[in-house]
Amino acid sequence: MAWALMQPQELNALGLRLRVRNADEEKHAWSGLMASAQRGDAVAYRRLLSEVRTWLRRYYAGRLPPAMIDDVIQETLIAIHEKRQTYDPARPFSAWLSVIARYKWIDALRTMKARHTETLHADVAVPDHEEAVTSAWSLERLLEQIKPAQSEVIRLVKLQGLSIAEASAATGQSAPLVKVNIHRGLKRLASLLRGELDAD
Repeated sequence: MAWALMQPQELNALGLRLRVRNADEEKHAWSGLMASAQRGDAVAYRRLLSEVRTWLRRYYAGRLPPAMIDDVIQETLIAIHEKRQTYDPARPFSAWLSVIARYKWIDALRTMKARHTETLHADVAVPDHEEAVTSAWSLERLLEQIKPAQSEVIRLVKLQGLSIAEASAATGQSAPLVKVNIHRGLKRLASLLRGELDAD
């Protein structure tokens, strides 16, 4: 077999390509499942929500403390259910889902900021998520300082992993404009970050 003759790097690259292809196929299937759900197919809807739940768990795992993830997943699934008739089957479901997931993530960050915290005793062992939360909050604050069209496509492509085409479909910007806005937005973010570092 040809794969048996491959070097470890080639096998890793092949595995990565297969995972990307499977993820693309999965996201394409979601569009069809959602379209079926809109026509009243309950089986398709249950399957879609089950697969989306798994995706949401991975999505929030690096962005929120573990104790919050189940609640935010539930809130996101409720939002999907309530807004399911607004999904346009002509557009990728994954882009529509990513926008909802991002808004629920931002809501969760705002809740964390506003929530009253209790003082814990020093001997209570808890995992430290401060750096991840602080980084996410700092990034969100920086993104709010650039043009909305730039921050939107940076979130979709650079943070959520959508393709240029998916981001274009989600935002209504042309693919070349998405690329330009990402380039200019990143340049502006670097400038803002340099300014903050100089101020420190």
